[in-house]
Amino acid sequence: MKKIFNVAAFVCGMDEEYPYQIIRGINDYAKEHAINISYFASFGGIVENSSFDDGEYSIYKLPNLAKFDGAILMTNTFSNPIVRNNIIDRVKAAGIPSVIFECKDYEEFYDVSIDNYAVMKKLVEHLIKEHGAKVFNFISGPEENPEAKARYKAFRDALSENGLEFDEDKRLYKGFFRSYDGIHAIEDFFSSGVSLPDAFVCANDSMALTAMNKLQSNGIKVPDDVIVTGFDNIFNARQSFPVLTTIKRPLYASGVKACKVLYSLMKGEEQPRSTLMDAEPVYAESCGCHINNDDNDLEFRRETSLKIERTYTGIHMLNKLIAALAVSKNIEECADAIIELIEAIECREFMLCLVSDWEKTYNAISIDEKDDNYPEAMTVPLIWDHGERRSVKSFPSKQLRPEIQMSSGNISYYIPLHFGPRILGYYIMSNTDFPIYSNHCHTITMCIGNAIESISKLNVLDSLCGIYNRNGFNINAGYIFEECIKEKAPISVIFIDVDGLKVINDTYGHKEGDTTIIAISRIIEMACGQIDVCGRIGGDEFVVVGRGDEFAEIFEKRFYTELKKKNENFDRPYELDASVGYITTIPEESDSLIELIQQADAEMYKVKKTKKNHR
Repeated sequence: MKKIFNVAAFVCGMDEEYPYQIIRGINDYAKEHAINISYFASFGGIVENSSFDDGEYSIYKLPNLAKFDGAILMTNTFSNPIVRNNIIDRVKAAGIPSVIFECKDYEEFYDVSIDNYAVMKKLVEHLIKEHGAKVFNFISGPEENPEAKARYKAFRDALSENGLEFDEDKRLYKGFFRSYDGIHAIEDFFSSGVSLPDAFVCANDSMALTAMNKLQSNGIKVPDDVIVTGFDNIFNARQSFPVLTTIKRPLYASGVKACKVLYSLMKGEEQPRSTLMDAEPVYAESCGCHINNDDNDLEFRRETSLKIERTYTGIHMLNKLIAALAVSKNIEECADAIIELIEAIECREFMLCLVSDWEKTYNAISIDEKDDNYPEAMTVPLIWDHGERRSVKSFPSKQLRPEIQMSSGNISYYIPLHFGPRILGYYIMSNTDFPIYSNHCHTITMCIGNAIESISKLNVLDSLCGIYNRNGFNINAGYIFEECIKEKAPISVIFIDVDGLKVINDTYGHKEGDTTIIAISRIIEMACGQIDVCGRIGGDEFVVVGRGDEFAEIFEKRFYTELKKKNENFDRPYELDASVGYITTIPEESDSLIELIQQADAEMYKVKKTKKNHR
């Protein structure tokens, strides 16, 4: 029986055209040669939010690479050097055959590249010699990115060899290959007060296009007032106005070549350490050159039509998904909404894999939000397999999938689900191109993550007061209780019961009773510290747990102070009141939190009885 090879691939921002074209090449070769490809993909670095990025980057710690036969590294798509280096270190440690793009820095890996230096130098020399450019601004990629470094060095060398100086302090903008960098670079240029250069040379098309648009929106004409160039020859560059001068690179062919080299290595066949692919400048309108688009006009129209169709279809699907998720009260209803999406995009296989305690993750104080490792156990509330729906209660996360993939030629995308830095799980899409061609995949992923977070919130929060319900209180107070046992530290359990609620309900109606409960809950929150836990565990009953010998006394004083303030401005025909009882102890292994709550309840009852006797 022919061996089925399994390959792990790492990419960031796979809906950008650069990785999209490479992935197409990889996938076509993999399917033709019965190779299974598992893409571990994130959208980190896109929304400019470090907490969000922490959740995105967690997916790269999921796979046990020793279980794969090979790896493909698109680490040049990562703007974060720490994440990039961590992936590289993990692949090295696994000792599996690996191919990397645009990087010759690691002797363990086989490289597929273009000559970034030579082709960028050729483009810059064209601007100098053919268009008379003398003053330049440069918008770079990430400083530690090998491609970015090679392109910037070529730029500097071209200027130096032609006797031109470059003011790095005033005319260099350090970007991350993201489209918004072009906007920021031009904004930075405008605020700098320096004169308009003859040319803005950009390290990729995404930055060049937004830079060009920003310049033109401020009345600066391209190329009449200033030249703008890019690198990559992406679809939007060929469709821009003016058409962008750029560099054409064989992205699809590079993907095919990388997979071909890796396939040979996995079979034990020798391969050259480095493969150099051809690249060439495309001189177009943004530098002042004339182009003839007639030959490509039909293909452009076809691509444009397809993109427009996919965009409108994607917006419709996204709106339906958002509406359905917004009213989902449990994970089953959430899964129903996802199935509609899966059917619409013709995805053959989809798996929603969540951390086993996902329902308990909302504000769980024991959870270290910096812990970006997946737990040992996962649960799968939804598997959609060729039109059949099922679920799996539990499976080990190191297995990656709840069900072992026995067939070959499968393309799977592992995409993280999280809320900020908090890991919720991931989903797997198999044998569909939706994650790479759709501009909506990222938004859909965020919507699913937010919906799961909202459902977990419903499970632990009181719908009336917004503080913990009994379930949420037990989870979070339980962490404090366990820590106090472990540290032999004092814990205080406080029981609060609203006074006169039955009279308020009977006299003024249950709406006023709800107003009373909400008001008391707010007072309790104000009396608590940030690390204390409070919850509503019954109709008019609240419990608070905190650490320290003096916590209960401090809480009680704060509570009655806030209660007095509230009553002074409480525009009702009745006053708010509540009875407070508490115990403080150093808990032991033989104790239980329920027993301590019962003891605090007994103390509260004594207070309430005393109040009645003094009326």
